[in-house]
Amino acid sequence: MNKGKYDHITDQDLLERFYADHNNEWLGILLERYTLLLLGVCMKYLKNEEDARDSVQQIFLKVIQELHKYKVEYFKSWIYMIAKNHCLMKLRDRQGKMPTEINDNLMSAPSDELDQQSLLKNDLAFETMEEALKELNQEQRQCVTLFYLERRSYQEIHEITGFTLLQVKSYIQNGKRNLRILIEKKMKESPNN
Repeated sequence: MNKGKYDHITDQDLLERFYADHNNEWLGILLERYTLLLLGVCMKYLKNEEDARDSVQQIFLKVIQELHKYKVEYFKSWIYMIAKNHCLMKLRDRQGKMPTEINDNLMSAPSDELDQQSLLKNDLAFETMEEALKELNQEQRQCVTLFYLERRSYQEIHEITGFTLLQVKSYIQNGKRNLRILIEKKMKESPNN
């Protein structure tokens, strides 16, 4: 559809254009960029192509609703979290509604069941990390997010934030340490442990 026409425009620029004029065309371009990523995430969790495709459509609708309400800074990591949370909710719903026959059938595919259990366990750890990330100070949170979630280099973070390279390294190092402390504290407080 828009292949190549908008490649030169960054995700951040598209978001800013959308927030400026609320033209859904900008969202359409962004969503088109991430369709394969979303499909991959949904396939990883749901293990069913039809469910994955349906979920991508549901995620698109949720993204459109949420972006009209909230300002998002890091679109790629944000949309990934929306997709992951959507899939995990579907898995939780599935587990609660499985009749005995389906549970018996799962015994013939123990790796899928174990995969789902490990995904749910990983999700708890990821949610804990997400909560802890929110507790870091603004500078540390921004640098850690850019470095670890968006895979940006020190130089790119310096250019995006305006922090010196020394500050960027310091915020990442201290943010990582503080994040580990916060996660350990939250895991100890968790009723699931």
